[in-house]
Amino acid sequence: MAMKRRKLSNPLALAVMATLTQKPMHPYEIAQTLRRQGKDATTKINYGSLYTVVQNLEKHGFVEVRDVERQGNRPERTLYGITDAGQQEMVEWMSDLLAVPAREYPIFETALSLMGVVHPDEVARLLDERLASLEVQAASSRGALDKLYETLPRVFLVEAEYQLRMVEAQAEWVRGFLKEVRSGELGGIEGWRSFHETGRMPPEFQVLDDGGGAADTQ
Repeated sequence: MAMKRRKLSNPLALAVMATLTQKPMHPYEIAQTLRRQGKDATTKINYGSLYTVVQNLEKHGFVEVRDVERQGNRPERTLYGITDAGQQEMVEWMSDLLAVPAREYPIFETALSLMGVVHPDEVARLLDERLASLEVQAASSRGALDKLYETLPRVFLVEAEYQLRMVEAQAEWVRGFLKEVRSGELGGIEGWRSFHETGRMPPEFQVLDDGGGAADTQ
């Protein structure tokens, strides 16, 4: 099942609508609430883009002005609330994201797909650095989660759990890949090494130039 094309595709728009289900807020309060509730770990938040997102949500009828606050000499602050159309859009969008796997393009996958331009020994050294960073990140996240479990119900921490599991899975994969590179078990590593040491494309790699590479699975 394909995802529906939406009027807004910025994940921050979804986060804003979800936050406004709590109560009407002005944009600055929305940003503060997202940060206080730890959502800045999964959604990129900056004030400039958040104001633009709120304006776009209003333009499409997903949020509306509920009130204008005036406090002393401070500038007016517009409070926004989610509309019925926004509630429906939010639930449908969330349903798509939870149910339909989307093809994403993480930058690490890009690097792996192009790593042949670097000598395998250097790739191994660089991945050693990555593995060390991943292990530190996993240990830090594990400790933070253990603390959070003491005060918050698990339902509010599932995204942090998921992030930790992804870091651990990546570390496990990198560890196994490094072992294959260093032992010479990785298929094609002799040609890869030869290319960097002789400057000549190995015959077994030339098939890629003739259109014999992996089929497009999109």
